[in-house]
Amino acid sequence: MKTINNRTTKYPINDIFLNRFSPRAMSGEKIIEEEIMTLFEAARWAPSSMNAQPWRFIYAYKNTPNFDKFLSFLVDYNKSWSKNASVLVVVISKKNFDNGTPSKSHSFDTGSAWENLALQATTIGLITHGIGGFDYSLAKNELSIPDDYEIEIIIAVGKPGKIEDLPEALQIREKPSHRKNIEEIISEGKFNF
Repeated sequence: MKTINNRTTKYPINDIFLNRFSPRAMSGEKIIEEEIMTLFEAARWAPSSMNAQPWRFIYAYKNTPNFDKFLSFLVDYNKSWSKNASVLVVVISKKNFDNGTPSKSHSFDTGSAWENLALQATTIGLITHGIGGFDYSLAKNELSIPDDYEIEIIIAVGKPGKIEDLPEALQIREKPSHRKNIEEIISEGKFNF
């Protein structure tokens, strides 16, 4: 058992899992290409069904027209803090295997890639925050995403910023969150929740 960031484990795990969380306070400072490519490299090595690797990442750097376009997809609440991200990433997944057969695990596999990206960011001092509050239809149309791809999330990537720069309502939420007890998420032998 260990405690990091006011999070306590019941069983021993690597510190990276307790160090990773989803802050919103970002400095807006530029991220160099090697840093963002390192995140995509980590995502590339995620496990996937049939080794299909259905994940795709469309990204935009701050202070570019594409960043402003990506920002326009977000609900106002998320715009209020993600405007200080260094990079916005739209994550999509390919719904079918290359042979045309539907993949039931495309979203699951893409989630694994997103987790790799988030953990890699933590190891190099960057922060990430997954965003579900945005206009999926607008993003799909503006980015010309074909129907055989699913939009999953948008990720804000940045360097740590000052909590005081966040809207006041978000400042109190800017800390690592706890998780359910392990007994609430596991069941041996059959569904028992």
